[in-house]
Amino acid sequence: MTDTDPLVVTALLDAASQDELDARRRRWFPAGRRVVGAHLTLFHALPGERADEVAAVLDEVTDRAPITATIEAPVSLGRGVAHPVDAPGLGDVHRAIAQRFAGDLTRQDQQRLRAHVTVQNKVDPATARATLAELAATHRPWTATITGLGLWRYRGGPWDAVGEYRFRDGGTG
Repeated sequence: MTDTDPLVVTALLDAASQDELDARRRRWFPAGRRVVGAHLTLFHALPGERADEVAAVLDEVTDRAPITATIEAPVSLGRGVAHPVDAPGLGDVHRAIAQRFAGDLTRQDQQRLRAHVTVQNKVDPATARATLAELAATHRPWTATITGLGLWRYRGGPWDAVGEYRFRDGGTG
């Protein structure tokens, strides 16, 4: 039987950056709503029945050097807070995947990538403003490395890991 649950594609961060963003998410994301760790989503719902094809495309687009990124100062989401991620080269990876699945992309996944990691969401605006003020007062942008791409199966709650595709210097990055 074919698994049709959607596929999520995320950028994988170096361990220190992932640990820091996970700690921020544990602190500020509502515990009852926190079913996955901190993540930088590239695609929210690629076609689950095409998992082998998605995996092959991820293997192709990771034939490049890791991507240097900057974890920027926090910004308001209205009812939450996120850290924008400036990662030259990640947009190229996103576009390459989008082109391969253009006919299957949701409206959300058709949009230009606005790379970010959400550390708080679905709270009242006053709580979000307080979190933003606290994070902004102490945040110092840092350099992170995007080490590859993660593939996940969305099951309506926690995600099931499908695979990791590490960047490798194939002379194209």
